[in-house]
Amino acid sequence: MEAIRNTDGIDFVLTAHEGGAGFMADVAGRLTGVPGVCFATFGPGATNLATGVGSAQLDRSPLIALTDEMSATNRDRVVQMNIDHQALMAPITKMTTRLTTDNVTETLDKAFEVATSGRPGAVHIGMPVDLTGQPATLTESASDITARPALASTASVEAARAAFAGARKPAMVLGLGAVRAGLQADVLRFAERHDIPVILTPMAKGMIPESHPSYAGVVFHALSDKVGGIHAQADLMVAVGYDPVEFNYENWLHPMTLINIDDAALDIDRSVYQDTLHLGGDIASNFRSFATLEETGNDWDMADVRRRMDEIFAQMRPNNAEFGPCAVLDTLRDVLPDDGIMSCDVGAHTHLIGQKWETRAPMTQLMTNGWSAMGFGLPAAIAAKLCRPETPVCAVLGDGGFLMTAGELSTAVRENLNIVIVILTDNDLALIRIKQQRKGNPIFGTPVREREGNIGGDNLFGVPVMQARDPEELRAKLEEGFATDGPVIIEALVSSAEYDELVLFKDK
Repeated sequence: MEAIRNTDGIDFVLTAHEGGAGFMADVAGRLTGVPGVCFATFGPGATNLATGVGSAQLDRSPLIALTDEMSATNRDRVVQMNIDHQALMAPITKMTTRLTTDNVTETLDKAFEVATSGRPGAVHIGMPVDLTGQPATLTESASDITARPALASTASVEAARAAFAGARKPAMVLGLGAVRAGLQADVLRFAERHDIPVILTPMAKGMIPESHPSYAGVVFHALSDKVGGIHAQADLMVAVGYDPVEFNYENWLHPMTLINIDDAALDIDRSVYQDTLHLGGDIASNFRSFATLEETGNDWDMADVRRRMDEIFAQMRPNNAEFGPCAVLDTLRDVLPDDGIMSCDVGAHTHLIGQKWETRAPMTQLMTNGWSAMGFGLPAAIAAKLCRPETPVCAVLGDGGFLMTAGELSTAVRENLNIVIVILTDNDLALIRIKQQRKGNPIFGTPVREREGNIGGDNLFGVPVMQARDPEELRAKLEEGFATDGPVIIEALVSSAEYDELVLFKDK
């Protein structure tokens, strides 16, 4: 702590919970490309931090997690708060290691290289407490994280071009890796030249405008069965940066020719998907090489694709009978500027946001889909505002997810961050309730609070709380909230009934 206090260029942010620190470091890494760094102490500190570390690992964000560790003499003894941090972190990181007095430079160089290379992720460094007073041997950094990326072979690229040219209904799906590779302009040019549908994973939202003629919906989220009516027609799929951590190919893609352009090995059941071409290595370079092929013509009826998408969006318009989540999202979208950032938590509203929310640029809608931990939304918004203080930032949370990290309101107050926190207050763990009902079971254990109503009080941890009961009241509260200094909570007192017909379930 004293070293941080005396070092320029390191911002220290005290969080209410170690899990919140991990989520914030995850989002800081996503938005900047520089690993976010988080710290926790022994035992329960490390296990709390692990939720955020896993988020960075499976949502592919560069992160460095630091934890205290016992001294070598106590590591294998029965000591208060002592567990094996290396064993704890191994399954949820790309690498876990331990600092010594002789390997400081080498360890940190390696940690940042591993966290940012290929599919980014988390690295854990254990710091034995007996090292604190010992002098470290520091050496000149020898790390080279700008090494020339691997490329697919010319033969593989030519084979992929030939397969695409021979297809009658080729389509494209974009994943998180395409966002990371900065390919938005490239994929738009490719889609327009060939006049093909483009499907997205939830975390690739913003790569193609929802109004674009080629836009063909999001896999896995609300009304994905209707999105399936489009991609089920395809006879070839070009997958760019597709990461099965969001949704396995087997759960949505019928057997067809698959061209997979990614920096990780293809993870698919090859006994079912026998016609696959993998262009491994640097995603951007390989896609640009592949995309040089000339327009070949196809059999798509793109007017039908647009009609299907218009029907999907029409079904997600607000139900005028009562104030629900669709009306909340429409109102928030009208108020939030184009460059504003919205984070969301995990719950029924996530499935709705994944399909409905108009995302006007990549990384302006932040969600967790690979890890999918409730409690992500509020820390994510805090980190986004810390990284981009001039950008309007809001969070959309269910009342269940809000309760998991409500303590981070104190962090937002301490940092004086203008974040508008929209809580969909319906007193309902809707995803669980809907599953119970569809199985014919009684509704049990899903009310968030004992009584209906709001979360209680007009102020939480120094954050003012306002209520909205209809779109007009919500709009006024949102405009007031974005103009306020510091964080604001707006409770949208809604019915969860809209989710029943919009949210679908498939085993991942």
